[in-house]
Amino acid sequence: MPRIDGKTIWITGASSGIGEALTYALDKKGCKLLISARRMTELQRVKNNCLNHDNIVILEVNLAEINKADHKVDEALSKFGHIDMLINNAGLSQRSLIIDTDISVDKKLMDVNYLGTIALTKAILPHFIKNKKGHFVTVSSLMGKFGSPYRSGYCGAKHALHGFFDVLRMEHEKDGIDVTVICPGFVSTDVAKNALTGDGSAQDKNDPGTENGIPAELFAKKMIKAIERKKFEAYIGRKEIMGVYVKRFFPRMLHRMVLNSKVK
Repeated sequence: MPRIDGKTIWITGASSGIGEALTYALDKKGCKLLISARRMTELQRVKNNCLNHDNIVILEVNLAEINKADHKVDEALSKFGHIDMLINNAGLSQRSLIIDTDISVDKKLMDVNYLGTIALTKAILPHFIKNKKGHFVTVSSLMGKFGSPYRSGYCGAKHALHGFFDVLRMEHEKDGIDVTVICPGFVSTDVAKNALTGDGSAQDKNDPGTENGIPAELFAKKMIKAIERKKFEAYIGRKEIMGVYVKRFFPRMLHRMVLNSKVK
């Protein structure tokens, strides 16, 4: 099994949550890390908490600014000369009913979670092809495999990621490029607090599922194992991951289970 130790890795959404936990875990493995997010002060905080400061470079990236993807990749490559892996982790969640959600919120979720992610991916793809190696790791969600109320736009964007990256894997396997899609269940982060409501404002509070989710540090360890094994997809969480298999074989049963769970 190939080891991730010492690789040059670009992580988006590294200022908090899963991205922050990944940064610390990969730093301990001697990786050279390019960490990105919108909040530079938070990125600096994360860098300061790392062991190997000389191996950490910060780069501001706003995925909603899709037209800047090529420029950001040029900046990224200028830092270390090459990149072995892009971890597409940045994204936004949602907590609002369809009837209450302005279309601008759906657009923002698609711009950030889908279009921003694939813009960065397509911009760095020629670099991977030229080197005849590279690994795309994309953090989707269990909501990319099945749906749940209050997350319609989020589910739509995450489902789209699966279609795109499945095709990318098929088209570029011949170029030595690997693709892994990670599907978190409930992880204890601020994702629910930052989730968009129907008018586009942040929910600004946690929910029981997220609050009681697995620790981000444990999630990062499991995610790294999945990356090293070059899994096509990995489902990481607690009992909620069973929804993937129930959906596959008993879709009506899952429908009832989700409605009865009263998860918001």
